[in-house]
Amino acid sequence: MDSNPTAADFTRAVHLLREAQRTVALTGAGISTPSGVPDFRSPGTGLWERYDPMEVASLSAFRHHPQQFYEWIRPLAKHILQAEPNPAHLALARLEQAGRLVGVVTQNIDDLHSRAGSRQVLEVHGHLREATCVRCYRSCPSGQFMPAYTDSGEVPLCPECGGILKPNAVLYGEQLPYDVVRQAREWILSSDLILVIGSSLEVAPAATFPVEALNAGARLIILNREPTYLDERAEVIFRQDVAEILPQLVDEALHV
Repeated sequence: MDSNPTAADFTRAVHLLREAQRTVALTGAGISTPSGVPDFRSPGTGLWERYDPMEVASLSAFRHHPQQFYEWIRPLAKHILQAEPNPAHLALARLEQAGRLVGVVTQNIDDLHSRAGSRQVLEVHGHLREATCVRCYRSCPSGQFMPAYTDSGEVPLCPECGGILKPNAVLYGEQLPYDVVRQAREWILSSDLILVIGSSLEVAPAATFPVEALNAGARLIILNREPTYLDERAEVIFRQDVAEILPQLVDEALHV
């Protein structure tokens, strides 16, 4: 499919948004890069360019070398603390508020969808709002330690027992939140339109969700700078900055 959408493509996407009864958005790092949050895989800028994820971001690596993990994630944590929702996040929140979006299934851990006003958000890779002690399993709001950690780089410790706090983001080798993934699949399977926004569709299980919906008869719109394995099954593909094109689509779809 041509990756340079025409006016007809834009009109087609707006029509799909207006006609759909159950639209679900699946978002990845590309929706947050306009907010200054780096992604993981982009050549030259991705977080995996200089690090092996299994050496710094696996559950085993965290347990054996937490200081190394916190040194690696500190720049990302700083970006997330400083980031604000961009027009793409806000557009999805407006679509939900208008009753035109079931919710957002996101691979991101930055909380920007909720901060933009989206109420129905499923975070399949967890989040950084809280951390859990690996010794006593107490959960702590990250606001208690995150600013100090990003300033000093000091490993956060549990205020109860002094154990190391692990962010409630999912690491390699760690189980995904079962209830969240189950709910996400239910949303996707019952949808009639999927919006894939800023996701390379390379990380399972989220990468396989749209296939199940397509096989059940749903339509697909992709907004992503790079090709995905599902491009050939998309109704329309947009390669533009999602913070520019998505608000335009939502504005037109909600315009009466």
